[in-house]
Amino acid sequence: MSLLRLGLLGVGYLGRIHLKCALNTAVWEVVGFYDPNDALASEIAAMSGIRRYTSYSALLRDVDAVDIVTPTPSHYALAAQAIRAGKHVFIEKPVTQTVRQGLALLRLAQQRSVVVQVGHVERFNPAYLALKGMVVQPLFIESHRLAAFQPRGAEVAVILDLMIHDLDLVLQLVQSPVKRVSASGVAVLSHTLDIANARLEFANGCVANLTASRISLKQMRKMRLFQTDAYISLDFLEKKTQVIRLLDAQTTDLPPAEQLIEWESPSREKKWLHLHTPEVVPVNAIQRELETFADSILTQSPPPVTLREGVEALRLAHRILNAAERHRQRLQAILP
Repeated sequence: MSLLRLGLLGVGYLGRIHLKCALNTAVWEVVGFYDPNDALASEIAAMSGIRRYTSYSALLRDVDAVDIVTPTPSHYALAAQAIRAGKHVFIEKPVTQTVRQGLALLRLAQQRSVVVQVGHVERFNPAYLALKGMVVQPLFIESHRLAAFQPRGAEVAVILDLMIHDLDLVLQLVQSPVKRVSASGVAVLSHTLDIANARLEFANGCVANLTASRISLKQMRKMRLFQTDAYISLDFLEKKTQVIRLLDAQTTDLPPAEQLIEWESPSREKKWLHLHTPEVVPVNAIQRELETFADSILTQSPPPVTLREGVEALRLAHRILNAAERHRQRLQAILP
């Protein structure tokens, strides 16, 4: 099988990770990269031996697909040019700067029949993949995504930089329209929100409470799911998953005794708490998402994270941004 030819756009911090991962796959031939930063591009070309293109149009002529790992404001123009040229596109999150741009890309991709995959990498986190095969119907979700401050990415609010990971996951897990959004946030070290909290209420009754911060002293990437029959804990940083279920004493085919804790309900009915740690299979999430991008092209099937899903996560992020701004304005009106 011949390799698909890939061009990389952007060789900053994340772009260099993408380059390394693409080189480690068995499906991509990295033809070259384009980055307008002359000093950085020269350094990466010398270090990697990968051809540096000084013209984006020239790179497009030589590839089957592009991997866009540039600052968000450039996503739309780069992706639109690639799609018009009939090239498949992998594009890092957030998919575009505005929802309107995302919808325009969606129409363009449909017209040109190309594969567009969005880089919501937590879909490939081993902790999340461990949920495969489980019945997940959360009624309440709580997530915390905390990180130390880095100037990289601070040009956009933390909602678009960090929280959008969890917004994508929550939309996938709940599968219900968002009916109400409330939010608040504070800009501390940058000109955009550095810490934010959002409460989402879904049509099916589920509620999600999400916190994202890039000014924390410790890192945390956790999500907790509560449903009628289980509590599920996901640790994306440590790549661990834990499931606790309540079982009736009369349940047949009980799990092994070492996974059970006897529990007496308020009605004095004997039950079992089943503590289960699903097997978490190690995987390089970025490498895996680039491999699935290639699979979608070769099989002409939808990618695991579609352009529409990327746009819906962006739409929700902007609803939260607007809610946080309304909250700020209300505070200004009442504070001395």
